Amino acid sequence: MSRSPSSSEPSPRHSSSEIIEILRKVRKIELRTRGLVRESFGGEYHSCFKGEGIDFEDFREYQPGDEVRSIDWNVTARMGHPFVKKFTEEREMTVFVCVDISASGNYGSHGPSKRELMAEVAALLTFSALQNKDKVGLILFTDEVELYLPPKKGTGHALRLIREILLFEPEGHRTSLSGPIHILKNAVRKRSLVFMLSDFLFEEDLETDLRIVNRKHDLVSIQVSDPAELALPPVGYVRLEDPETGEQVEVNTSNPRVRKAYEAQAKEWQDSIDRQFKRLSIDKISLRTDEEYLPALHSFFKRRDRSEIA
Repeated sequence: MSRSPSSSEPSPRHSSSEIIEILRKVRKIELRTRGLVRESFGGEYHSCFKGEGIDFEDFREYQPGDEVRSIDWNVTARMGHPFVKKFTEEREMTVFVCVDISASGNYGSHGPSKRELMAEVAALLTFSALQNKDKVGLILFTDEVELYLPPKKGTGHALRLIREILLFEPEGHRTSLSGPIHILKNAVRKRSLVFMLSDFLFEEDLETDLRIVNRKHDLVSIQVSDPAELALPPVGYVRLEDPETGEQVEVNTSNPRVRKAYEAQAKEWQDSIDRQFKRLSIDKISLRTDEEYLPALHSFFKRRDRSEIA
């Protein structure tokens, strides 16, 4: 069961100084991402993600080079010379940004946390959608749906989305995609563009449901990871804690065999995620907290645009 939007007011767990700092981050993210949208991403988004179809607008006289199949023979017979139907593309889409706010997202060994990075990328996608006159909705989730905001337009709505991603205090700690998948599969009737932002640190078999959602909607997965999750630095004995379960273990990171085993296990898990999304034909973007996210997004937009043309 999701919590109501009114429950997203600043939590008592946030001090006034923390809230001020978060609001500063919201403003900083807004300025940065809106600038990026104006410079390049607005156009890339527009070319990559199409509306659902075309709408009839009017008739006009046939011109050399027009598609013969577009001739309206009834109007042509009445007017005595060829007329064709004029259509306009229906651009408006419904976009959902689904963001994982489980405990593992608070981690960041280099610069921003995974949650902060997801907030900035979500803001970039949101402002791109709004520039394209699309409506944007938000789903925040852990192992349950924490918050659902219906799709709307407007700058005020976009700023609220960013604020919620950064400020919202979830009740759950673990990661599960079952909540947003249930909403997308059963409650969202119109075909939508869905961005799923998560580290995908979950242990559940959702392949059937993911396949259904990807067929019903246009699903794009955005995986955010931290380098320390993929390889251990040689810093001696450390106590590692799983933020989602609280489980702790002490390891000797100076031992090459320990580091090698850790990296092998991390690679095996990552390979399984990659194979699953590839098997389901789900577009996937990989981002890291220690790397600039723009090249990866540009690369995805270019790949996507080429595949649409093909």
